[in-house]
Amino acid sequence: MLDLPLIWAAIIALGVWMYVVLDGFDLGVGIIFPFFPDDTDRQVMMNSVAPVWDGNETWMVLGGAGLFAAFPVVYSAVFPALYLPLVLMLVGLILRGVAFEIRARSRRSRPLWDLAFSGGSILATFCQGVALGAFIQGIRVVDREFAGGPFDWLTAFSLFTGFGLLATFAMLGCGWLVFKTEGELQRRMRRLMPAFNLVLLAVIAGVSLWTPLIQPTIAERWFGPALAWLWPVPLAVLACAWGLHRALSGGAERRPYLLTLALVTLGYAGLLISIWPNLIPPTISLWEAAAPESSLRFTLVGALVILPLILAYTAWAYRVFRGKVRAGDAGYH
Repeated sequence: MLDLPLIWAAIIALGVWMYVVLDGFDLGVGIIFPFFPDDTDRQVMMNSVAPVWDGNETWMVLGGAGLFAAFPVVYSAVFPALYLPLVLMLVGLILRGVAFEIRARSRRSRPLWDLAFSGGSILATFCQGVALGAFIQGIRVVDREFAGGPFDWLTAFSLFTGFGLLATFAMLGCGWLVFKTEGELQRRMRRLMPAFNLVLLAVIAGVSLWTPLIQPTIAERWFGPALAWLWPVPLAVLACAWGLHRALSGGAERRPYLLTLALVTLGYAGLLISIWPNLIPPTISLWEAAAPESSLRFTLVGALVILPLILAYTAWAYRVFRGKVRAGDAGYH
């Protein structure tokens, strides 16, 4: 017999991972935008993500719709707990979307749209990180509904994860631009990326040490009998960080981005290991949060049709727009 809640959890986990690794780099381009004041450089940076940024956000829609269909308790508990950071995240995403549409056609107001693109990227990323931190530290639920206050999400830990996600996406943005650009702009990305690499390692270490202190179940998971099986994860993180340093100094173009993806994936795997099998930490499992079996079966049919189409469209889009982006190339129209 199929474990439908587990299948749906895997689909949503895939959707979240795809969103982070794809929309992460185009948000990262906006985060590092202020480091590059030259208008030509900024146009190249925007052109590198313009063909794919809106398609990348499809994965956010998939994840949200999947949660609503398969785990309605999440909507009745988690979303009310995170209303403010999620609303601010949407404001940031709207600002970036408008900036994409208007910046290429503006002249006198271009600095304003540069600010909207960069500010929207920073705001959206920071709010996603704050929401993640609030989720990890736990949400008070009574009778399948949120039972906390409107600012329970605002803690030192959630602010730390907010800044941590900024560093993570900035790394992805740098890696993407090392891969997609050339010349002086690429060389400047190589010089910028090692600093973000060190910050990201510090963030991973900080979160890894902090989460066991605020969640006893996570401490038991990582420092209990399962430790013998989990120690390869931090070792793999260190190996990827060292490989990234070597790739940047050696002139590689693809490996910095691929190794950054590996770092992000390892961090995501660590998160899943920490909270498993809870969908709402610290006490509500994915089976307790699941919709009725009839609903799970019905919606799974649609997901199994839509998911391959989204994967195929994503692969096709990246294939069509492969190659370097150069100054003077046609921009966003």
